[in-house]
Amino acid sequence: MDDSESDEIQCPYCGEMIEVSVDCSVRRQVYIEDCSVCCRPITITVVSEEGEVVSIEGRTEDD
Repeated sequence: MDDSESDEIQCPYCGEMIEVSVDCSVRRQVYIEDCSVCCRPITITVVSEEGEVVSIEGRTEDD
């Protein structure tokens, strides 16, 4: 069973929508991924319940 899911977030630096892959088997996770457009590091926070993404947020390193 594959617990990964693709979702989109808006880059807090350049404003472009980017696709991120999320492991829905983990209830709460925080990780850093570079924007595929401007290459700046985005801190991504994901909350999942019952194998589905409940919330996803991208913020700058400074936040």
